[in-house]
Amino acid sequence: MASKSSNFLECYGYDLLLGSIAAFYVFMAPYTKVEESFNVQAMHDILYHRHHLDNYDHLEFPGVVPRTFLGALLVSSLAAPSVLAMELLHVSKIYSLFAVRLALGGVILSTLRFFRLQVRRKFGLQVEAFFAILTAVQFHLLFYCTRPLPNVLALGVVNLAYGYWLKEKFYAAINCLIFATVIFRCDILLLLCPLGLELLLTRRISLWNALKCCSLCALLCIGLTVLVDSIMWKRLLWPEFEVFWFNSVLNRSSEWGTHPFHWYFTSALPRLLLAAYPLFLLGVLLDRRVLLFILPVFSFVLLYSKLPHKELRFIIISVPIFNLSAAIAATRVYNNRKKTYWKFLYPIMLGLLLISLGCTVITFMASNENYPSGHALKHLHVTGQFANSTNELWVHIDTFSAMNGISRFCENKFPWRYSKEEGIPPEELCQRNFTYLINEHPAIDGFKCLLAENGFSRVHLRTGFPPILLVKEPKVYIHGNVRNKDVMHRNWPGCS
Repeated sequence: MASKSSNFLECYGYDLLLGSIAAFYVFMAPYTKVEESFNVQAMHDILYHRHHLDNYDHLEFPGVVPRTFLGALLVSSLAAPSVLAMELLHVSKIYSLFAVRLALGGVILSTLRFFRLQVRRKFGLQVEAFFAILTAVQFHLLFYCTRPLPNVLALGVVNLAYGYWLKEKFYAAINCLIFATVIFRCDILLLLCPLGLELLLTRRISLWNALKCCSLCALLCIGLTVLVDSIMWKRLLWPEFEVFWFNSVLNRSSEWGTHPFHWYFTSALPRLLLAAYPLFLLGVLLDRRVLLFILPVFSFVLLYSKLPHKELRFIIISVPIFNLSAAIAATRVYNNRKKTYWKFLYPIMLGLLLISLGCTVITFMASNENYPSGHALKHLHVTGQFANSTNELWVHIDTFSAMNGISRFCENKFPWRYSKEEGIPPEELCQRNFTYLINEHPAIDGFKCLLAENGFSRVHLRTGFPPILLVKEPKVYIHGNVRNKDVMHRNWPGCS
């Protein structure tokens, strides 16, 4: 029995470590934000509305650009048995959100396992161990791996590409990147081109075979996404082509904010990698094999820096390769820790790992407070329902609240009803038949502020203990209709 347990931990110990951390993030911060809204609403509608497309959320709120349903269909299919069981047991829909996020995390971590096993085969057990440790003490990869973003869905396929790259199955790696580019994120093209060029220059692939293989894969992927998404969107559509046209040709993504050229290197990557940032640079110097893996990924980040609109999640697919280089450096430092010069690097490396862990804890605490409207709706469901009432309770959710924690998974059944109607001026809300409002405004005519939900505001550094404080301030307010006596007679915390 002990031998079996030992073998199990040897095979799946790192998966248990990374999976446990990712699951912890899911249970502690279950709500989603606007960037995840399309896929999370799509998963809800596939699971609950099924073939009744007219009830789907995206037809009423299509978003700025269309996205593919293929990722949502895959994750929903995996989560469907548990969601069906919860429906039969009349469990709240919020637990279905846990199910789909855990299913997505399982997919992403399975592809990361495939890559990690190739790391073990090519670079050894110690490099694999440090790869897992570095991933565990970083915040963003494991926090994001359960979040239904197009970038995360693409990350799963890119992990497969990295694994095939290490296995020297180069055409399979390229086909994976084509799949990710055509279906999930057109910007993966910025990784596909440098990698393809490197493989051609090093004669790992031939141009003619690459054209034949890649053209067939691209056509099949385009056909698949056009077929499925044209049905779901009720018009002829290739979603990622429209995204490419919007972001790259029209360059309208800059309307959502811009950063300087160096931002990915001076802000995003340091936060993504933490201790792995200096270590990956050291790894390039210590092992000549690493440079060929780093160059295409580094080029991807460099090329992406040309676009003015930048977000950390856009380059999350670069993390596994940078972690590989960092793990190689960490292994070399560890193995030579008793030698001259190296013995000075070893405590520095341990210090970096501890700093990474501390930064991850602080970032998680801040992120946990970043979904105020989800918490507000949960409080409303607990306090705002009337016993033995047959009247509907209408809740209006404003745009800010819908973007910061509320999805269809958060909604309850009768007597609760919800409206996300946009464009209603605050002064006109009192003319509607809403029982409650979840709103970013602290005062609205015709309604009384019942509860203020705090959210993360900023980090405050001080000389005392603890040296770092997370400052919170009211972000979302629950308002009750003053004409509804049942609402006014209940005991509410107030907003003072």
